[in-house]
Amino acid sequence: MSTLLVVDDEPQIAQIAKDYLEHAGYSVITASNGRQALEFARAHHPALIVLDLKLPELDGLDVARTLRRESDVPIIMVTARVEESDRLAGLDVGADDYVTKPFSPRELVARVKAVLRRAASRPTPGEPLHVADLSIDPTRLTLRRGTTPIDVTPTEFQLLATLAQQPGRVFTRAQLLDAVRGLEVDSFERAIDTHVKNIRRKLELDARNPRYILTVYGVGYKFQDE
Repeated sequence: MSTLLVVDDEPQIAQIAKDYLEHAGYSVITASNGRQALEFARAHHPALIVLDLKLPELDGLDVARTLRRESDVPIIMVTARVEESDRLAGLDVGADDYVTKPFSPRELVARVKAVLRRAASRPTPGEPLHVADLSIDPTRLTLRRGTTPIDVTPTEFQLLATLAQQPGRVFTRAQLLDAVRGLEVDSFERAIDTHVKNIRRKLELDARNPRYILTVYGVGYKFQDE
């Protein structure tokens, strides 16, 4: 049974999340502030953390930054704020997904299952990746759709591999830019849009109706997970 950590300073919300997640078969512990969240994460090594953005003592962004320096535990950020900047901030510090308050407990359970499923299927670094009908070999830097080889630049390859390694995860432009730093790429986030456009032109059968790389408006991109 996987153990989850739910962090929220509103006891009623924490209890509702706990009840629904336990009903879905998970073991759940709760924390009510940022310092307690770090303490429990280090002591219990949860499989996933549901982390509120606004916390006393240490806010959710600081907690996420600290956790990311210590582990790759999946994080779902919860926020009552709806501004794009808040969603981006959570993703940029390493959150795997986010939900906004008020949220449906069933939606939270579904997102937890999806993030855990993605985390379990992450390939070993350097291992060839087979997703949808694509074959991506990071060692040889080769890409095939079925049996057809597709020529892409090193930057395009790295962007595609980053997205495909975690299907369904939303990446911000800043995260994708970080993934290709050191390669020849313009050092501004909107350059990512140009590279994605080029990948779609080479990879998609219909670039205007993409099958592989999907746009998440106001946030960034994700690789299709269905």
